[in-house]
Order: sequence, then structure tokens, then C-alpha cells
Amino acid sequence: MHSETNASDTLPGDGLIRVGGILFVIGAIATLVTVAPLFLGTEPFPTIVYLVAMLMGVGFLVAAAGVLRSIAAQRRQARESAPPA
Repeated sequence: MHSETNASDTLPGDGLIRVGGILFVIGAIATLVTVAPLFLGTEPFPTIVYLVAMLMGVGFLVAAAGVLRSIAAQRRQARESAPPA
């Protein structure tokens, strides 16, 4: 079964979910990089790498906000299309 989506099918939180996912991946890679010196016995990286690793948590929060916004839009759309009681 093939599902096609149009540009008009995007919900308000979709952009936040994408951005949050990208930030999460960047933060996850930075976290792996910061842990590498522990196993390789090399010098630790500069502080900026540890700060970039914090993007993993920020990305998770941004994506969660996007999911909540998307849920709110879907509920609003369902409420508007429901027949009046």
C-alpha cells in the first residue's frame, strides 16, 4: 500500500520535529566524540565539543514540542469536523 502526502498535509509541528531530530543527531554524534578520548587514551576535546553535545537534549525537547503542537492541531481539526451535539 502506497501512501502519498501533499505539502498541504503538513501539520504545524512537523517543522519542529524535523529540526529537533537534526539537533538530536548532531548532539548524539558530539556525545560519541566526547566519550572517544576515554577509550583511546587521548587528550580531552575543548569545551565547545561538550557544549555541542548538549544539543541532544535540546533536540529532544524541540521535537517533543513539535509532537505536542501536532497533536493540538489534530485535536483542533477533529473538533471542528465533528458534528455539533
